[in-house]
Amino acid sequence: MRSEEEVSHAVEAYADMIRRVCFYHLKNRADTEDVFQNVFLKYMLYEKPFEDAEHEKAWLLRVAINSCRDLLKSFFRRNVVSLETIGEIEEDITEEHREVLEAVLSLPVQYKNVIYLHYYEGYTAAEIGRILGKKENTVYSLLSRGRAMLKKKLGGDGIGK
Repeated sequence: MRSEEEVSHAVEAYADMIRRVCFYHLKNRADTEDVFQNVFLKYMLYEKPFEDAEHEKAWLLRVAINSCRDLLKSFFRRNVVSLETIGEIEEDITEEHREVLEAVLSLPVQYKNVIYLHYYEGYTAAEIGRILGKKENTVYSLLSRGRAMLKKKLGGDGIGK
């Protein structure tokens, strides 16, 4: 079990990123907070050492994404309609960015994950491949197809490379 100091440091360093990832997948604050707590509980109970800060960050992202997927696949979640909408996202997002964000969120999960990690979190294709357990070339293909979908949805050049 990790020390209170280690867990506090991880929460301070990665809380915003984990909340964003969870919210983009789950689209409501209550589920986001539940998954957020579970991610850091798993972190606290995970006993193996991390190679470095990037490995720790990638591990937390992977756990967050998997936890979101598990929640979305749950029986309860599949059979209940949420009252909250995408409008709950941070109020300071401009209309132009909101349109792009909504387009990204409407993508199928495999494309949404790589687009989000690449453009919003700044990961390279190789890093995304390690995080998601995919080959680097597969990530490039998913990015390319995701950009094409965004271009079609947004009716323009979409987002740059």
